[in-house]
Amino acid sequence: MKKVVLITGTNSGFGWLTAHSVAALGHKVYATIRDTNGKNAERAKALAAVENVTVLDVSLTDEASLQNAIDTIIAAEGTIDVLVNNAGVSMFGVAEASTAADLQRMFDVNVIAPWRLMKMALPYMRKQSEGLIINVSSGFGTFSFPFSAIYGASKFALEGLVEGLHYEVRPLGIDAVILQPGAFPTEMAQKNLAGSDTSVDEGYKILEEYPQQMFAAIAQMFEKNQPDPQLVADAVVDLINLPKGERPLRTVADPSTGDIVRAANDAVKVEFANVMTAFGLKGLLY
Repeated sequence: MKKVVLITGTNSGFGWLTAHSVAALGHKVYATIRDTNGKNAERAKALAAVENVTVLDVSLTDEASLQNAIDTIIAAEGTIDVLVNNAGVSMFGVAEASTAADLQRMFDVNVIAPWRLMKMALPYMRKQSEGLIINVSSGFGTFSFPFSAIYGASKFALEGLVEGLHYEVRPLGIDAVILQPGAFPTEMAQKNLAGSDTSVDEGYKILEEYPQQMFAAIAQMFEKNQPDPQLVADAVVDLINLPKGERPLRTVADPSTGDIVRAANDAVKVEFANVMTAFGLKGLLY
């Protein structure tokens, strides 16, 4: 059955591949790209030429822009069946170098924008007693690594929102889930932001070898595992194809460190069920 699918951040990487993969199945894809008449004009034109894809110019940090996108889809289709919150920004560096404005920027894109879209889409999903919301997080939503604490904090926050929401909306026929990619050689990895307060850099000189070691380890993983970003797009397709109510809260797409993330998720899942039971919420687990 054809579904109406909204995907954010489709100008490159996971979003670009996901838009192509979902559209190829015959679903109607609305793909958001920022600045379609400027720096992303060529990508927007190429994606708009794909069958079943409509490109929308959307600024994720502008609530009116998000609402306009939702209104455009509803006017054309009457509903939204699937929302894929894929767009995001990353940051690398010591946490103390980040200012409050840096933190706000990270959360605006990685947490607040996805939440706004979820809140805008949910009334239509509730009305039809069916819907799927996929939030692209990261293994950093399970582990907050040194030199990525601000990015990890945003992914922890996103996962915190979705985990609670998952159990609230599932009885209504809606699945809100988390997709956790690992490290992949995408354009996002090449566009890491850095903290604005460079005055603290000198105080962390003692740690300067560790980022180099981290990047070397990631390069080795890429060489050994050759991770293909298409795995993430395929995971989105698999989630769409699963029957409602059978989609897991978390799906890991990571050929490098995925087993570690899955083990951590599984351990937390057991204790989460115990806490839910203790608080009288066991009925929402199933």
